[in-house]
Amino acid sequence: MSSSARIGVLALQGGVSEHIEALTRVGAEVVAVRTPEHLHGLDGIVLPGGESSVLDKLLRMFELRDPLTALLRGGLPAYGTCAGLILLADTVLDLAPGQQGLGGLPVTVRRNAFGSQAHSFETELAFAGIDHPVRATFIRAPLITEVGEGTDVLARLADGGVVATRYRNLLGTSFHPELTGDDSVHEYFVEMVRAAQNG
Repeated sequence: MSSSARIGVLALQGGVSEHIEALTRVGAEVVAVRTPEHLHGLDGIVLPGGESSVLDKLLRMFELRDPLTALLRGGLPAYGTCAGLILLADTVLDLAPGQQGLGGLPVTVRRNAFGSQAHSFETELAFAGIDHPVRATFIRAPLITEVGEGTDVLARLADGGVVATRYRNLLGTSFHPELTGDDSVHEYFVEMVRAAQNG
């Protein structure tokens, strides 16, 4: 197994520093990604929360959208949280006018499915592949409303709502594990990256 994984964190907007800190704690080498050059040599990438329509505009403004899409299609492991999940989803029910995603994760999501920031909440979730309940923070979070063929459901809310999925090299969660001090989901992603490194 590789001793280190070089993982980028898209650093255009949103909870960048928290992801960098969590990935560093679980042993990854971390790169803040702001230009296409920062994509070179990555073993994986995290797409953080923020505002998905703003992230879409910034990806295009900084000329990151096309090279990042090509890397994802080529098998680069990626983990999207909240807005990052929206970017990875193949279908978004309520996109802002002109908004585009990166796609690749065969799910349908609804943006802001839990209401405004005032309706934010924390809960503990059973997460497939992690041997203890994961602490999850939901802030203006999307909900995964449909899951495509071959996509694994990793976590659900008590009412059955899907909030974490994996498809091949792509991982997406509706929630923010980087805000809780529980690094289990980041560790799960780093293990995905290392498995891809070892083919």
